[in-house]
Amino acid sequence: MSDDHVVLHVKGRVLAGPEDVRDELWVVGGRVSYDRPAGARDVRTVEGWALPGLVDAHCHVGLGPDGPVPEDMAEKQALTDREAGTLLIRDAGSPSDTRWIDAREDLPKIIRAGRHIARTRRYIRNYAHEVEPDQLVAYVAQEARRGDGWVKLVGDWIDRDLGDLAACWPREAVEAAIAEAHRLGARVTAHCFAEESLRDLVEAGIDCVEHATGLTEDTIPLFAERGVAIVPTLVNIATFPHLAAGGERRYPVWADHMRRLHARRYDTVRAAWDAGVPVFVGTDAGGSLAHGLVAGEVAELVTAGIPPVAALSATTWGARAWLGRPGLEEGAPADLVVYEADPRADVRVLAAPRRVVLNGRAVS
Repeated sequence: MSDDHVVLHVKGRVLAGPEDVRDELWVVGGRVSYDRPAGARDVRTVEGWALPGLVDAHCHVGLGPDGPVPEDMAEKQALTDREAGTLLIRDAGSPSDTRWIDAREDLPKIIRAGRHIARTRRYIRNYAHEVEPDQLVAYVAQEARRGDGWVKLVGDWIDRDLGDLAACWPREAVEAAIAEAHRLGARVTAHCFAEESLRDLVEAGIDCVEHATGLTEDTIPLFAERGVAIVPTLVNIATFPHLAAGGERRYPVWADHMRRLHARRYDTVRAAWDAGVPVFVGTDAGGSLAHGLVAGEVAELVTAGIPPVAALSATTWGARAWLGRPGLEEGAPADLVVYEADPRADVRVLAAPRRVVLNGRAVS
């Protein structure tokens, strides 16, 4: 019998929400149901603790250390994320065309932000459109049309003349660019390591900031007031000391700055969460960082002091609502992960999925 006719019965504890715990669900025709189907003959049962498919809200499928990668490598990246339980990805910038993945029901769903938009010679080679401020609005419009409701800016990067991190764009340029993205129905996020660019971006109306290591007691209240989300990517920030060591000889001020941002990373994230800033899980997989690290990022948020259920929400219920995608609601696509134990009690359980179900099919 084909998988289309198989009814999957998930029993044990179904975490439909942080406080919404069900005893079972059924997967019928690839969708979630909480009503036992009448007359089902081929029923397969999975027992355990079920969560909505995990979200990696900062991931790069189709991107390698030197830029775009071939489709077979992009497929391996997506499969690695799937095996880790990541079934929804916000691809935060990629030069590769990964639309072919949309036709693959066995690969995670992707929400794209188009290609990064950076200042000329102010980002990693072969990753971004590299433009000047007078071109920013046009490129934002282009990527808003190419993406799935998001645009990605590079908000700061090392300025080699200064020898340190510095903002990439003048205030008036980001104001016009963000206004254009919003006019076209897209949200805007930005890569930001340092402190300098954050106020201008938030006051210009940005929707999210990636990494956000430069948040301070002055800018955290502004993020909270405006509801600007952050995706801390702590598994990536862990590489800062290594990066600093590699660049210290040429850029000692930058290296010291990177070490200071790293040293206070947990305090920064916890202070933002305490202030009410929305925090979501993202790994920054792709480029030089491995895929499949979502469980490690959730654990890092807990290490930073975010309560376990809130850290889980940042990759499940809350993250899906933020991205406008369903969780385990009645009739939703059956994208879920089953674990042996309660992940609310110990988020490290996420590192060992018992079963991964995507579009109603058990794929792992």
